[in-house]
Amino acid sequence: MKRLLATTLVVLVFSVPTLATTVTYGWEDGGTILGQFGDLTATNVTAPDPVYAGEHSLHVLDGAASGTPQAFVAWITGLTDGDVIDACFWRYDTTPGASPSCRIWGHYTPVGGTIDDYAGSAGGNDDYGPGEGWDEVCHSWTFDSDTGARDGLIVEVRTYSSAGDEVWLDDLTVTAPDGTTITVPLVTPVAECTWSAIKALYASE
Repeated sequence: MKRLLATTLVVLVFSVPTLATTVTYGWEDGGTILGQFGDLTATNVTAPDPVYAGEHSLHVLDGAASGTPQAFVAWITGLTDGDVIDACFWRYDTTPGASPSCRIWGHYTPVGGTIDDYAGSAGGNDDYGPGEGWDEVCHSWTFDSDTGARDGLIVEVRTYSSAGDEVWLDDLTVTAPDGTTITVPLVTPVAECTWSAIKALYASE
């Protein structure tokens, strides 16, 4: 009986799920990107531009003569070795087997760093997409802190095209362990500050 009880306890321990946080973002508030590397222009657009869901999407225009520009769409910080980060977004292009196209990719940021700091590539998905309109692309990273030197991961939209080519993105989803911070290009509305509002504030005291 003791041996059976011990076995049961082991099963229960390994069945406990890891808590996670999920953030979704669809560019509905007018945001664009957190940062970038290379020559590209990111714009929040509405129809008649392609939109997957809601009324807005992200338009990325490649302006580079060569290379693969990167648009930073999420930054996850507070990560430790072994943490798993999952990210997906919907992408749009209509060029099967040819550019323009894009991939989901990632790179690390150092402890105490900013979104503009680079601490090594995290790799990404090799799938360029079918090029037949909207499709969802996802990737999963297992975090490597490089012996404690880094604690952040940036999710990139990496374009593969020539100057003047364009792609669209929508409905980003990022999942990371509970206790980490997930930053997306959320626009925080600024409260209206008028003389009437100020007078009303004092009148309520």
